Amino acid sequence: MSLTRTSRFLSMILRHRPEVIGIALDEHGWADVQELLLGMKRTHPIDMDILEEIVRTDNKQRYSFNEDKTKIRANQGHSIPVDVELPLVEPPEYLWHGTGEKYVESIGEQGLIAKSRLYVHLSADRETARIVGARHGRPVVYRVQTGQMQKDGFLFYRSVNGVWLTKQVPVRYLERDDEA
Repeated sequence: MSLTRTSRFLSMILRHRPEVIGIALDEHGWADVQELLLGMKRTHPIDMDILEEIVRTDNKQRYSFNEDKTKIRANQGHSIPVDVELPLVEPPEYLWHGTGEKYVESIGEQGLIAKSRLYVHLSADRETARIVGARHGRPVVYRVQTGQMQKDGFLFYRSVNGVWLTKQVPVRYLERDDEA
C-alpha cells in the first residue's frame, strides 16, 4: 500500500472520522499516537517510522506532533468540532481563495461558506489559490478583501502551515481575479 493512501487515511481519521478506527480526539484535536497506530494497522501498514515520514514529508504540512511525539493532530480542515488553538491574527489587506468553475454561481449567491468544514480556507498568494482551485476542475481565483473584513469585525486565524482561516466570506468582500 502506498504512503499516499496511508496519508489520506490518516487525514480522514484526524480531520473527520476518528471513530472509524475506534479512537477519539481530545477537544484540541489531538489523538494518542499509540492508539492511532494500533487502529490504523488493521487496514494500513503503519508504524512510528512511517507516521513520522508522513508528517515530515507532507507537502501541505497537514499534521503536527506534540513535543514528545505522543500525540498527533491535523492542523486544520476538520469537519468535527475541535479547537486547534489557532492564534487570532491580523490579515493582510488581501488574501486569495481558489475553487473550481462549477462553484462560481453558488459563491456569487452565498459568498464563501465553510460547508462541512469549520472554516473557509484562504491562501496568502494568487498562485497557491490557483493550484487549490485546479483540484476542483478549471480553477477560478477570488481576491478577498480581508483587511476590510477585519475592520468590519470578522476574525482571522493562521494555521501552523500558513493557511488562513475565517468562518465565512460574504459576497461583498470577493473580487473574481481573472488573471489567475
